[in-house]
Amino acid sequence: MKEKIHPDYHEITIVTTDGTSYKTRSTYGKAGETLRLDVDSKSHPAWTGGQQRLLDSGGQLARFNKRFKGFGGAAGTAAAPAAKAATAEEKKSDAAKPAKAAK
Repeated sequence: MKEKIHPDYHEITIVTTDGTSYKTRSTYGKAGETLRLDVDSKSHPAWTGGQQRLLDSGGQLARFNKRFKGFGGAAGTAAAPAAKAATAEEKKSDAAKPAKAAK
């Protein structure tokens, strides 16, 4: 191995989202540092089946949703047509109620 071209490979501590920790070897930071994970196999939708929500650290998810709102049926636009449809149904049912009450 050539001298002075490879990063320092040392032991660090990894802390997962549920608080468990383990030691591994890495080039991250300095020897003895702790790496805290925001997302891991216990919280990422790819492993959990999409049941849990991702934490919005720093508003990144909100900025993404705002930027791509209305793009190709994104999640932010799916609720809007459903809300309009529900409003139209409510209007129909409200219009029908007085007519039935008048009989």
